[in-house]
Amino acid sequence: MSDASKKEPGRRRDYAHHAPIQTRWMDNDVYGHVNNVTYYSYFDTAVNRYLIEAGALDIENSVVIGLVVETSCRYRAPITFPQAVTAGIRVARIGTSSVRYEIGLFREGEDAACAEGHFIHVYVDRETRSPLPLPAAFRAALEPLRAPGD
Repeated sequence: MSDASKKEPGRRRDYAHHAPIQTRWMDNDVYGHVNNVTYYSYFDTAVNRYLIEAGALDIENSVVIGLVVETSCRYRAPITFPQAVTAGIRVARIGTSSVRYEIGLFREGEDAACAEGHFIHVYVDRETRSPLPLPAAFRAALEPLRAPGD
């Protein structure tokens, strides 16, 4: 067992922003819980919704778009439909053209994350797919999400 898997689950207070995620009937698999791949959809939805609402991302017109180059998830407890879930978001690292987002999923009424993951976006030109420096609007939107020590 790796040291990462022994680590205590994150708490709600460990995340700078919290976004509601509504589970859907179709999220459950034949084993009666949300399928593992759906957690990645929750991560992506929470982060992109934050960026859109913060005015940093226009999904139809932004010159700069984010491409996922790395992702992971540590599952600790199942989620099932129709549970209400909250996604906690923080930014662990902001580079020249990349961002490491960390997300914790919390079941309603629980303080410990039932799943935690991360993904790294490299921001690129929509047309050429060449990395671009993060625009000022992105940096301004990301600053409030920075984890302590970044």
